[in-house]
Formats: sequence, structure tokens, C-alpha cells
Amino acid sequence: MSTREEKIRCDACPVMCYIAPGKIGACDRYGNEDGKIVRCDPLTILDRRVAAGEEVKPFLTADWDGQWLGGDDLFVSGVGSGTTYPDYKPAPFIVSREVDGADFVTVVTEAIFSYCGVKVKIDTDRHLGEERAIVRAGGEVIGHVTTSEYGSRMLSLGGVEHLTGGSKPEGRVTCDALLRLCNGEAVALDIDGGANIVVQAGQPPIVDGQREARMRVGCGSATIGMFASQWQGLVDEVVVVDDHITGVVSEHQAGKVLGWPDTGIRIKGRRSTPGRYFQVAGPGRGWGGTDIEDPLDILNPWLEKKGARPGLTLLMVSTTGEHHGYYILDDALVPQPAPLPEQLKPSVDLIAENCEPALCTVMFQAGAGGSLRSGVTRNPVKLTHSVQSGQCRVTCGGVPAYVWPGGGITIMVDVLDMPDGSFGYVPTPALVAPLEFTLSREDYRALGGHEASVRGVADIIASGGEYGSAVRKVQPKGSRK
Repeated sequence: MSTREEKIRCDACPVMCYIAPGKIGACDRYGNEDGKIVRCDPLTILDRRVAAGEEVKPFLTADWDGQWLGGDDLFVSGVGSGTTYPDYKPAPFIVSREVDGADFVTVVTEAIFSYCGVKVKIDTDRHLGEERAIVRAGGEVIGHVTTSEYGSRMLSLGGVEHLTGGSKPEGRVTCDALLRLCNGEAVALDIDGGANIVVQAGQPPIVDGQREARMRVGCGSATIGMFASQWQGLVDEVVVVDDHITGVVSEHQAGKVLGWPDTGIRIKGRRSTPGRYFQVAGPGRGWGGTDIEDPLDILNPWLEKKGARPGLTLLMVSTTGEHHGYYILDDALVPQPAPLPEQLKPSVDLIAENCEPALCTVMFQAGAGGSLRSGVTRNPVKLTHSVQSGQCRVTCGGVPAYVWPGGGITIMVDVLDMPDGSFGYVPTPALVAPLEFTLSREDYRALGGHEASVRGVADIIASGGEYGSAVRKVQPKGSRK
């Protein structure tokens, strides 16, 4: 008769998996090793003395010289620390550190975030979809298109409504897409009525199979303002085509300051201020983020009484320099295509040179509220007040987080600044992310903190925590900017 394998229950998250020996739970983060729940990924300690590019090395191995035990060079992060669930207990690691002679406490945990999502900034002039259009991954709704910013399109993905408020497949797919985006992986997205895009933090977006190269230098008006002097004396008129604000140099204030003569040009669309036009065309993937392929489509007949004449020259260019055309008015005052003169090529190249590389930015956003605050203090509202006042510093994997003003603890952080593999998940579904609260020892006591659970860095390296003692060190990435 075979011996029945004894499963044990993991209490590291609300799923409460029963795990057989040698197996891992549904989250891939905890396993049953010899009848004990252990954390599969090691606790990450940030070491500011690790040389750039050096491989991650585990502590507690023969080649460790034992000299990395104190000071401001070491920071115990929430990566691999474990969670506070069930939340009545203190955080997995409450670390005492001396910084410039002052005693500080860092409360370290991996927070389970049902209330979380990502804001994605996509540098492109191409039309991705209408504002409020649905964004899908694997056919499931995971978010929507939000505002267009200066040379970028924004997506809002995730959030509790998609994680828990829809169907089970919607929640699972949303959690998977968020996890991969936060861990720096590429994710394919479809926008209803719009584009198919591939998004990856720190990489160029791929729009309908085309990899973007440039973020626009500015709107059409800004481009006129920046480069009007480059065109003066070389061409009679310049139009910078843009989905939002198309610029016309002869009418623009920049042109007027330079003494640019009128040309009799007339632009379709809604005139805003002199030389600035809205709604010259619909949004699309053509010139300057519009739906036009021939820029002459935005022109009305020229007016001779306002300065139009045969032989007048016209440069039309997009906000990235990707599209450009040169024209000469014929005897009927109709623009005719002509080769771009050599003298104008440097100005077009200058627009392209001033365009920054098109990239995707993924910002993790979450509400660090609810019961996880009990892992810090017996009076959770005091932690909220401490964070809001700036007394307590909030980090994610050692990276300073932006804390939104107002009630609660709502944070936002650039995922590229965090250690690799910082994010995990639980199949509730929810994301798991490192979270650290740092404040003076005196202030921690005043919060009603779990003073009896405070430990030194050396003790943590030597004995680990509730789910094992594996430790690794990495170098903080710092800011990319």
C-alpha cells in the first residue's frame, strides 16, 4: 500500500493553497519543502556597493566575505520578503538600520494589491484609438484609452473593476497582462476600432506591426516656433501638419517677429490663434498623426490678393520629419510637387534630430490601504497620516514611490527602476509588489509600531524570515532619467 503524500496549507495569501511535498502553490511563489512552506524567490537586499553589471550573488555562500552587514549601503527590500497575510501579524521584516548616526526602521513586505493597475505612456503620433476605446488582451477587456499627451498616447489598464469586477477569464487575463508589463515583458494589446500594439517598458512601441522610431518634436505650432529661423530666406511658406495643432509659418507669431510676408495660403480646419489650426483632418496613421496621405488635402485655394503668386515655394512637413514634401505654385496658383532643394534638407533633418526615441513607459499604480497597514502598526490610520505628512518614506523595491495627495496611500512608480522580477501574483486574482515604509525609530514607536519585531540587517542575513533564509543582493537601478 502506497504512502499518501501529506499536503500542507499555505497561508501566504487568501487562496490558502494545499501544497504537496516538492510542489509549489498556484502563485508560483511558495512551495512545500520537506513539510514546510518556503518562499521560492530569495529576499532581495539592495547593495549600493555592488559594481554595475555584476551578477546577482547569493549570501550565505562560501565566497561571501562577511563584510556587508551594516550602514546605509544595504537596504532590505520587499522583493521576496513574503506577505503580511493574514494581516493581523507584523510585516515579514521590520528592519533597524543606522543612517548617518540616526536609527531608522524600514517595514518590509510584499503587498497583495487587488486595487492596482498600470498607466502606459506610448510615444507615437499614430492614432491608436479613440479616447475611452476599450483595450483588450487575449480578447478580454483589461482597460481603456485615456488622454493624448504631448507626443504620447496614454492607456489605463487594470484596476479592481477588471481584476475582480468582471468574469473570471477577464480577471485572470488582466492579472497576467499587468504582471508581464510590470516585469518588463512585451504584451500584445488590441484597441477596439483602433490599432494592434505591442507594449514593453523601455522599448519602442510596435503599432500594427511597425516599430516606432521617433517621438514628435512638438505640435505643429511648437515646431514652427522652434525652427522658423531655419527656414527664413530658403522657402516662401512652411506648414507643419499635426493632428492637434497644425502650424503655418507666415501667419504664426514666430514668422511675424521674423518679418515673414503673407503668402495667401488658406488652411482647412478651425483657426485658433494666428498660424495655429485645429481639426485640419481626422486622426489616423498618416501625416502628423492625421488620416491624410496627401498633405495638399488640408489646403483651400490660395488667395492672390493676399500674396499668392506663381513660383511661390511651399514646404510641408510632419512633426517628426518622417513625412515632407516640397511644392511650387503654378500659374493657376495650384501647388505642384517638386524635388526638395538641398538647402532645405538640413532643416527637415533637424526636426528628426530633435525627436526623442519613441518608447513605452509603464507606471505601476496601487492603493496601499486596507489591512496591510496592520503589518506596520497597531493603529493603521497613523501610518497613513505619517505617509501623507512626508514623515514616512514609501518605496517599492527600494525605489521612491510617488504618493498621491489626498486620503489613503495611493502610490505610483516606474517599473523599470525596480529590481528585475519584482512583481508576482496571487490567483485571487491580484498583483503582489514589494512595499517598504521607512521612518525614524522614534516616529515608529509613536505610530504604535510592532517594536518587538524589529531586527537588525545582520540578523536578517543570518537567519532569514518566516519562509526561509535565502538572501540575494542586487545593485539599485536608480533613475533612468
